[in-house]
Amino acid sequence: MSVDHVEERDGTSGGETVTMAASALRSYAVAPGVRLNVRSGPGTGYGIVRVLPEGARVTIFCQRPGTTVAGPYGTSNIWDNIADGEYVADSYVATGSDGYVRPRCA
Repeated sequence: MSVDHVEERDGTSGGETVTMAASALRSYAVAPGVRLNVRSGPGTGYGIVRVLPEGARVTIFCQRPGTTVAGPYGTSNIWDNIADGEYVADSYVATGSDGYVRPRCA
């Protein structure tokens, strides 16, 4: 079953609207042995809101460019939105791609 989903996201940097097909959502593994910082925006200059434990998996709702980060899966400026106002560096997430795997955040 495929269900279209529109979600209004209010964050400190303004509201975001994300449209997605619910059936397209999947979780991705965080790099092995990594406790990953979750930040309030798409870059290392944003505050850390929590830390994901080793072995965590994340659901990516949308992606946006931000600070370039080198990690186990390469060097990238892509940041993954995993919850309202929560971003992780894509170079630490095993998406199987060097590019975008989800729509860009609005």
